[in-house]
Amino acid sequence: MSRVEIGMANINQAGGGQRAPLSVLIAAKNEAANIRRCLDAVTGWADEVVVADSHSVDGTPGICNEYGATVLQFDYRGGWPKKRQWVLDNYQFRNEWILLLDADEIVTPALRDEIALAIDNPSVAGYYVSLAVVFLGKQLRFGDTKLYKLSLFRRSRGGFECRVRDQDQSMCDMEVHEHVVVKGCTARLRSPVRHENLKRLDEYIHKHNAYSNWEALVFLKGDTSELVPSLFGNQAQRRRWLKMRFQRLPGFPGAVFVYTYLFRLGFLDGRPGLIYCMFKAIQRFHVRAKIYETRLTLCSDNPQMTSHIGACK
Repeated sequence: MSRVEIGMANINQAGGGQRAPLSVLIAAKNEAANIRRCLDAVTGWADEVVVADSHSVDGTPGICNEYGATVLQFDYRGGWPKKRQWVLDNYQFRNEWILLLDADEIVTPALRDEIALAIDNPSVAGYYVSLAVVFLGKQLRFGDTKLYKLSLFRRSRGGFECRVRDQDQSMCDMEVHEHVVVKGCTARLRSPVRHENLKRLDEYIHKHNAYSNWEALVFLKGDTSELVPSLFGNQAQRRRWLKMRFQRLPGFPGAVFVYTYLFRLGFLDGRPGLIYCMFKAIQRFHVRAKIYETRLTLCSDNPQMTSHIGACK
């Protein structure tokens, strides 16, 4: 039987007791608005579905139980590991291959087909999956929205990087800007996962406030990850290198908007594209403001401080 035939058998025989031999790990917290669509796409296809929840109060665990998913409750008190790495460290998965999803991500039929083939390749340890971002009801095609995450990997070969250990509860319990690092060869899948959050913008803003707390801390404390910023590395490394070099420059948030909205043609996505690009620029402004605030606080305690976090004056 060829690889194509084996991969298709992983899908076509799902209803007959043989499912795709991988475990799906979904991170969630108060995701009742989104998680049904996420579970619809993987239930009956993946051999195992595990949901890492953070004591949701909107009925999320009950919805997951309806689908037969295993629900694990996570208590984040700061520090590291965060949610998904904690599950990887403490839960005994049934399968070697792990597919990471957020509750607002949907695996398309084309991606399921491609994954079924990909996990049959013994020479690859992990795969990057792109995001098809849907924002305010529109799929964005411009504005630098083509992002890749290493979301599919062999459990024995990969895990999340630790970029900074000194984190508190305000910095979100899920690894959003921490990436999976694998030992071995990696490749890219062609088909994207659909990323569509049905929550209101006030929740989007609240969550990104936590992200900017975390980014400011990493900038001040220093990045300890093995995924070193590099202009010639993968996408995550290039983005880190650019942020490290330009975050300090005056007007950086405005430059982010000009780059994404004009040079990367974000304006072609209409009003959703405008709002999305504005939010990206505002996020950079929030990070800068929090860096400045933290330095002022530290310097008020020690006016002579000129450590690695920057001089007081």
